[in-house]
Order: sequence, then C-alpha cells, then structure tokens
Amino acid sequence: MTVRCARLRLCVASVLVAGAISACAATPQTTGAPPSEDAMAAAAAGAAAAPTTINFDKVPSIRAAFFYPWFPETWAAPNGGTYTNYTPTAGLYDSGLLSTMARQVDELVYARVDVAISSWWGPGTPTASRFEKILTTTTTKRVQWAIYYEREGYGNPSSAEIVNDLRPLVTAHATNSRLFRLGGQFVVFVYAGPNDNCAMATRWVSAANELGIYVVLKVFGGYRQCASQPDAWHQYAPAVATDAQLPWSYSVSPGFWLYGEGVRLARDPAAFRRNVESMVAAKPKFQLITTFNEWGEGTSVEPAQQWPSPSGKGVYLDILHDIPPR
Repeated sequence: MTVRCARLRLCVASVLVAGAISACAATPQTTGAPPSEDAMAAAAAGAAAAPTTINFDKVPSIRAAFFYPWFPETWAAPNGGTYTNYTPTAGLYDSGLLSTMARQVDELVYARVDVAISSWWGPGTPTASRFEKILTTTTTKRVQWAIYYEREGYGNPSSAEIVNDLRPLVTAHATNSRLFRLGGQFVVFVYAGPNDNCAMATRWVSAANELGIYVVLKVFGGYRQCASQPDAWHQYAPAVATDAQLPWSYSVSPGFWLYGEGVRLARDPAAFRRNVESMVAAKPKFQLITTFNEWGEGTSVEPAQQWPSPSGKGVYLDILHDIPPR
C-alpha cells in the first residue's frame, strides 16, 4: 500500500477542497472586462484543435496514459515541502485551469496518446469535477478520455454502488464524442486492492452489463481463471519498467521514486525507448503509459526540469512522439 500513499491522501484532500472547486471553473466576464486566463486558453485551444477523430473499433492497438487531475491539493507534503522529488517544467500547476488542460492536451497529442485515463474518485470529488470540465471545454477529439475508478482499490463497492456512481456520468455524456468508447460503450478502467479476487470481477461484470459499459480491470492472482471475465485486463505497477498482460495490455514506466523513499526504478531514457518499442511490437489492445503526471510517485513523463529536450516537451514525450503506436 505504500506506493499508493499519495492516493490515500487524496481521499482526505477531496473533502477539504471539494467546496473550492468552483473557483477553478471559468467565470462569465462582464462587458468591458479583460478576458480571464481560462477564457484566453479556451480560445487558443479551440483555434489550435485538430478535428481528427479515430475509429478505435478499427484500431489494433491503442495508446493510453494514466492521468491525474488532483493538483494543487496533492502538491503539499506532510512535512511542509512539495510532494515530489522532481520539478515540473510548468511549475506547481492547478489542474482546474483551462490553461493547464490546454497545455496537457497538447502534450498528450504530441506523445501520440490516444486516450487519457483520468483518476476518478467518485461523484462530487475534485477529480470528478475536473473530469467534467475537461469533457465540456476541451475541443480536440485527437485525445479521448476514460476514467480510472479508484474506489475499488480501497473498498469493495457492491454492483449497485458501482452503478449509482457511474450512471450519472454515462447518462450525462451519452453523446459526448470526447469520451473513449469501444463498440459504442464507455470504457472504464478499474484499480484494485491487494486482496481483490474473482468476487471483484463478478461485481464489475454485473455492473457493466447493467450500465452497458466496457470494463478493464486491474489484474490479481488467478484472474484468468475467474468465471466472470471483464472486457479486458491491465496491470498498474509503475515500480517495474514493463508489464505484459497479453493480449489485453502492455505497460511501460519511466521510473519510480516515491517522495520520502529511495529510488525503486531508476530513470533511463534509453531503456524507456527500448521498452516503448517492445510495447508497440507486442501489439496489445492497450499500450499503457504509467504515468503521464503522477508526481508523488515519480512516474511522470510530463515535462520536468530534470529531463529537458530541445523540443520543449521533455525527453520522455519526445520518445513517445518518435515511436508511433501503430
């Protein structure tokens, strides 16, 4: 559980900042007032967005990155410092600003990421509010969005609870082309706890059938033998450089250095390039990047002062740009 301590902290942080999320939203401008940063970013994003849409049902392999819209509340460390060993090029940014979203979408497009899998802690939380904002304000269809349902990792929600959590999202965005779908079904990735077993798969398959969603569960010991099988499986283990759960998924990590601990996976851009090449060659359904911006665990490929490059996007995004997913 140590590797997920940043996420455990978010459960508390969500309560503390939920009431302040509206401050991150763009506000209407009065006549004659200068446009807000969000308004200018929205206009820029709309002007630059490419209308390209990919039919993922016809794509053999899809590149996706785990994405964390939980800043600024998780920048603070318990000791009063900053909860990361690195320095993001963009500084200690606010995930709720349109300028941040526009920049990150641009970086995802540059890295040839098809889908951003956004950490989601349930209705009413900051991560849910920011996911809604992303869906309603970003204009490009080049990157589509899925959620990473985190509650499963810290409890065992019943099928009914899962349905209650997800039905409003599925209903509200039934026609939103920015939501990632396969076979017409909204795709949901699901985290898992250390003691999860086939009972989890049974609960999720039941909920998926009721909601009509495509579910990608996190693996556990013996998952292939479960009577109830979801649509696909994945592993989330960024402390290892690669993980293959074929034919469903293959993940690569640039490194792992949890704040307050020693390095578990040292960064090595040359090794990361080879691993990305191996991932693409394996042709899994999902090519998973762990992660785009989990700064507390030190697994980010988002630009940082520690890995600059002439492109301005950073070494790791350059590597992903150089190696197309298909």
